[in-house]
Amino acid sequence: MFRNNVKTVVLLTALAALFMGIGSIFGSGGLLIGTILGLVFVGGSYWFSDKIAVRAAGAVPVSEADAPQLYSIVRDLTTRAGLPMPAIYISPAQQPNAFATGRNEHHAAVAVTQGLMQVVDQEELRGVLAHELSHVRNHDILIGSVAAAVALGITFLARMLMWGAIFGGMGGGGRNRNGNALGAIAMMIFAPIAAALLQMSLSRSREYEADRSGAELLGTGEPLARALEKIDAYAQQIPMNVDPAHATAYIINPLTGKQANFANLFRSHPPTADRIARLRHQHASSR
Repeated sequence: MFRNNVKTVVLLTALAALFMGIGSIFGSGGLLIGTILGLVFVGGSYWFSDKIAVRAAGAVPVSEADAPQLYSIVRDLTTRAGLPMPAIYISPAQQPNAFATGRNEHHAAVAVTQGLMQVVDQEELRGVLAHELSHVRNHDILIGSVAAAVALGITFLARMLMWGAIFGGMGGGGRNRNGNALGAIAMMIFAPIAAALLQMSLSRSREYEADRSGAELLGTGEPLARALEKIDAYAQQIPMNVDPAHATAYIINPLTGKQANFANLFRSHPPTADRIARLRHQHASSR
């Protein structure tokens, strides 16, 4: 938990410094704009991470009257885990999937898709929700949300630098203009790669740990293993329109089926087969 808090502070500080550094390229006015944008992104990443993620998923809040089974499972699991009830959302997406977000356990949200509710049985749904609530308990949700914001910030800065180089270089000499344009193109290419590598480095170990602690919460890893099998199979067949920056929040990468998507050059999640094998080995060892 302490390690995640340190990582969050480092990410937020780096994001603010990145905005200021890019802004300073364009002089004192650019530095001021970069500082303001950096503060906006950092503040928004911390205070509104749950709202940003939920809105990106198109999820809507549901009441206990709307989803009694969902509420019953979450209430039972949060009681077992010693957590407060999170806000509960359902996304209209037909791909079965789920994610948790927020800045801490007192400001958390758990979202599931319509597809998940239709595909998994009750025990498998418990497995998925135990996994997501483990992210909340382990304080993974804030660092995941901040990493997504950093990825979005890097992409935004790359575009800002590109347009600044193009329009800023129009009045200069040809060599300077060409150099700025080449630098901007390089930034546009390598910035998304850097963002993907950042999220990948933070995501894999968190997924394994949430699998383990979710199975521990249930007393068995088998329901989650079965759910992962189903979700992975459907994710490869049913597309889901998700910003790559938010894909790491889901229990299975929702972009799995988009074979030509640039984001798939980097695996943000551990291989599903490995996760299932670990869960079943853990279940067998606990007998």
